[in-house]
Amino acid sequence: MSFAAVLFDFDGTLVDGYPAITASVNHVRTGRGLPPLSVAEVTRFVGRGPEYLLTHTVPGGELAADIARYRVHHPSVINEGTRLLTGAVEVLQALSGMGKLIGLCSNKPRAFSRQLLAHLEIAEYFAVVLGPEDVARPKPAPDMLQTAIARLRLQPREVLYVGDMTVDIETARAAGVAVWVTPTGSDERAALIAACPDRLLDRLLDLVPLLREMT
Repeated sequence: MSFAAVLFDFDGTLVDGYPAITASVNHVRTGRGLPPLSVAEVTRFVGRGPEYLLTHTVPGGELAADIARYRVHHPSVINEGTRLLTGAVEVLQALSGMGKLIGLCSNKPRAFSRQLLAHLEIAEYFAVVLGPEDVARPKPAPDMLQTAIARLRLQPREVLYVGDMTVDIETARAAGVAVWVTPTGSDERAALIAACPDRLLDRLLDLVPLLREMT
């Protein structure tokens, strides 16, 4: 099977945005009179949407107000606190050269994703960019992948999803698409193996030769 499109998760897959996320979490915590958390303490709660993130990092808060405070603060730190992961640009360039459609399906709010894609100068590669506000249910529900597939006018069997978490594997399985993961995000390698992805990549760059072999 040769895939016509590759859809990506964002944080932990293409970028390391954990310092920026941690800065905004700590901004909310400061407003609640709580001490700051380390990047490592915040990272394990990233990837399942802002509600999950703030419920687990700002205990006892008012969730709606905390999310609003986070979203107001985040644009001020998102650029300087986010970097492309090794090989991300090379992978996007290679996929584009192979004629693959590329999309982003992330539980990060779409406005933040678009800001980063522009800042990191990779927006041109993406035919579709989706966030949780674009669908009824965030990942691990299949809605985001299904919406991307429909917009690209493809069938699930023509699409590969690439992520870094067990939630990405669950999402792909629910949507009926193949899923490959890299151990560069919030979940440990052992957890990824236990979740049975179609492939566990050692590094993102391994994606390219594997896809070329399938063409």
